[in-house]
Amino acid sequence: MIQLITGEKGKGKTKVLLDKANEAAKNAKGSLVFVDKDSSHILELKNSIRLVDVSKYGLSSSAEFYGFAAGLISADHDLEQLYIDAFLKTAYVKDDDYIEVLRKIDKLSERYGVTVSVSISVTKDQLPDDMADKVIVAL
Repeated sequence: MIQLITGEKGKGKTKVLLDKANEAAKNAKGSLVFVDKDSSHILELKNSIRLVDVSKYGLSSSAEFYGFAAGLISADHDLEQLYIDAFLKTAYVKDDDYIEVLRKIDKLSERYGVTVSVSISVTKDQLPDDMADKVIVAL
């Protein structure tokens, strides 16, 4: 299942996502992974959460990012939750292809039982109905 934290840039989405990850770490039975565009939030995460800085992996497109996310999920059978911050930048999204990438990640998460929480700089009303239903926080 995918969960979206939406809002315009600068509204506090990252803080909400960090708090969500740190809260989940208190009772997690499996692995937690936080994917970001850089490593600037490393000190804000509990040390039981793995931070993955995508800038270190040479990605350049949303298709490559999807493959990267699928690789994270397939490599860790204990992965319980995946957090993706600043989705439009972290996933190398161009134009409006973010909807298709979100849908693909949602299907992947459903198939493998991983909850994926995403912060994204769009408003809830910019999303199609199937994605608007996935919004858990709108700022």
